[in-house]
Amino acid sequence: MPSPRRRNAERRATPIAPTRPGTTVGPGMQRAAGYAWRLLVMGVAAYAVVIVVGRLVLPVVAVFVALVITAILRPAADRLARLMPRVLAVVVTVLGALLLLAGLLSLVGETVASESHTLGNDFSGGLDRIEKWLEGAPFHLKANSLSGLKSKLSTFLSAHRSTLVSTAVNEAGRVFEIAAGAALALFCSIFFIHSGDGMWRWAQRQFPAGSRDGTTRAGQAAWRTFAGYTRGIMIVSGTNAILVGIALLVLGVPLALPLTVLEFFATLIPLIGSPVALAIAAVVALAAKGPVTALIVLALIVVIGQIEGHLLHPVVMSWAVSIHPVAVALSVTAGGILYGVIGAVVALPLVSVAWAVISELRTPPAT
Repeated sequence: MPSPRRRNAERRATPIAPTRPGTTVGPGMQRAAGYAWRLLVMGVAAYAVVIVVGRLVLPVVAVFVALVITAILRPAADRLARLMPRVLAVVVTVLGALLLLAGLLSLVGETVASESHTLGNDFSGGLDRIEKWLEGAPFHLKANSLSGLKSKLSTFLSAHRSTLVSTAVNEAGRVFEIAAGAALALFCSIFFIHSGDGMWRWAQRQFPAGSRDGTTRAGQAAWRTFAGYTRGIMIVSGTNAILVGIALLVLGVPLALPLTVLEFFATLIPLIGSPVALAIAAVVALAAKGPVTALIVLALIVVIGQIEGHLLHPVVMSWAVSIHPVAVALSVTAGGILYGVIGAVVALPLVSVAWAVISELRTPPAT
């Protein structure tokens, strides 16, 4: 027979049933509430990251570019390091890449300068051909409609000349920011290529000993995915540029080399970069060669898009990332909305790295 004190203690420990029906929170609601507050905390943290990154765009972009350079040049530096000291191998690799880039830009500039006079004559004659074409079927525009448009454009430029000049001066200040960012990216990439492994080991030692295994796996997965994506997108961009360059040369479109280089860099923005670059090439073809050539260039948008989407990306990128096309489109769109062109370029590799890290941490470590 339990004592009165024990019976009172058991009575206090027994949960009291609700007095009214429907006041108990079910397990489904508790689970939903748990997910809700966790998502709320994650949303606040993500918003804080966006705000901080927005204020530190220059160093963040510089580090991203440095990682891209490292992913491209690190294999060459590692191979040269077998034949010479590590420092000399890094210097040779970086200087070789800079000389190659400078030579390419010099060739593009020389091409533009040599074709500028001919291109100006082609454009003036092309505009006349376009005007006559638009006056015929099926558009039937009024005569001299383009001339009126050109006069309105000249009037607008004259009226807003001061605003345009001030905007140009403000934008010119960005040249110094770009130069500073490029110098910072080059500086960081040299150290990443030379001693990136040592820098990562130092960072690992700052974590608690119990979490170092997880950080090692996450870091390896992140770098493997980022490096694979970077090399894969370079292969895709180079292939697209070669196909476009051959087509433009065959069609006789002016400025084929600069447009090819534009196609290479534009393809770094998935889904939307290549069509935009080809649309610019179509405008040049329309003014210089007429509507038939322009339509052929526009058809290249479909052809290149099919080759890129159904051949290059599945074959080249499958070993690096595994992201659904819907996720790709949403990532690029969200990045473009948040940070413009920079966000569109950076969004997909960041999403790919984040997904690779999550997948790695969810997988039990191999024993």
